[in-house]
Order: sequence, then structure tokens, then C-alpha cells
Amino acid sequence: MFFEPGLSCKGDEDATAYWFLFKEDKILILKDKVQFTLSELDSYKLSKNVLRSQYLDCVEGRSRYVAELNSDTVAPEGMSFYDLRHLLGQLPDNLFFSAGKAYQILHWDRTHQYCSQCGAQNENKIDERAKLCPSCGFINYPRVSPAIIVAITRGHEILLAQGSSFQAAFYSVLAGFVEPGETFEECVQREVEEEVGLKVKNIKYFASQPWPFPDSLMVGFTAEYAGGDISIDDMEILDAGWFTAEQLPLIPGSGSIARRLIDWFVQMEGFPSF
Repeated sequence: MFFEPGLSCKGDEDATAYWFLFKEDKILILKDKVQFTLSELDSYKLSKNVLRSQYLDCVEGRSRYVAELNSDTVAPEGMSFYDLRHLLGQLPDNLFFSAGKAYQILHWDRTHQYCSQCGAQNENKIDERAKLCPSCGFINYPRVSPAIIVAITRGHEILLAQGSSFQAAFYSVLAGFVEPGETFEECVQREVEEEVGLKVKNIKYFASQPWPFPDSLMVGFTAEYAGGDISIDDMEILDAGWFTAEQLPLIPGSGSIARRLIDWFVQMEGFPSF
């Protein structure tokens, strides 16, 4: 996939552009299709329902946009509005995260219509992705909220926990948002101690993944158990324990960095990922 940077595309933006369409927090989908051309928008009579739109990027000479439809929009026959999070693992990864980028930009556009400093209505800045207040000059960029996610091992075991906010009764690795003035490694140590009362060592970078619900960037690490007994923060965690690769509980589905970290542990133990 060839990506062209910038805020506009040299190609025919109207005729060939792809559009991601959302109603509130749900994306319009036709089977496994989530990108639509302008002619399709017209044929489905959706163009008149567009509340706001933003340019996303240009891939292989084709512009991509995101648009928000008004809350009264009814999905055309054969189509439906679907929670994007539930499409993880059902769409190809590059398409899912493109749709995620579209949602993140749309959420930023929707929530930054007015200047937080003086209250005037913002304008799109023409030379970069930002909102510019024409009254006081304050510039607002799309928010990215960094968070750590860490796989902690103890010999042939991995620490997994069931979070109180999980939408299903699965177990996963620990995660948490980075606080001001904190390094990623310091965040790993603090979050682990706060959530399960343990000390960790040998913190190593693993990988990162955007998580647009609504604007996180997950930075993954591995770490080793250094001491302590599990003592859960019952506001955040329902249960936590050590598990071997042969006896894992219900874990997240494929596609997330949480699952990649668990798969890494399974493979390190000599078992195929699943």
C-alpha cells in the first residue's frame, strides 16, 4: 500500500475517492465493505445526510475521507451501522486500522468545533491537520493518548487479569495510560504495582498499535516478575493470576496487541499460536 503524505491528493479526489461513513460511533458496512465511492453515496441517497467531513490521506493515488451522517440516517437496504470495535479480526488489519484512523479524526473534528481558550468557532488549518481559532489564534491538534500494555512473565507463567471494564469475561495483559512527566517504563512499573501489587524488571519494548477508541496509542512491553504477591485493585481488576501456556483462560481475539503479546508468550513456551 503506497501512502502519500499531506492534506490533499493529486488524483481525482471526487470521482475515485473512498469514504468511511459513521453515524455517531458506528460505521456503515455492507457485508465486509466499509469504504464507499462518491457515486455510491449518491446512489444510496446518503450525500444529503452528511453533517461534517474530513480528508484522511491518499493511498495509491486515491483520496480517502471520513464523513459523519446525521442521527436520523437509516442504513440503506442490505447495509447496517456496526460498532467498529467488533470488526477487529473480521476485517483485514490494514482496512480495520484505516477505518480506526477515520473514526479518530472524525471524533476529534466533532469534539473540537469551538476554541477551548476563547469559545470562538474553529476553522480547519490549511497547511496541517489542526484546528485554528480565527479569533485568538489557538491551534489544536488531534489528540493522541499514549498507554502502555505489558506481558509479565514468571518462569513458564504469564500474568493475566480480568478488567472491570472488559466487555466480555476474558483475561488479558495489563494496560494503563501514561501520566504527565512519566516515561513509558515508569508507567509500566506504576500501573503493575497499582493494579496487582507486583514489582517487575527487565522491561523491554515489544511493539505499538493505534487504538482509536477514541484516541489511544498502545505501546507494548514485556517484563519479568521481580517480587510481591498479587493484590488486585478491585476498582480496576476483577481477578488476576498466573497461567501457563497449556492452561490459558478466555483471552482476547486476534488483531489486538494484547493478543499479540499473549501469542508471543505461547510461542516462547514452544507452542504454536492459536
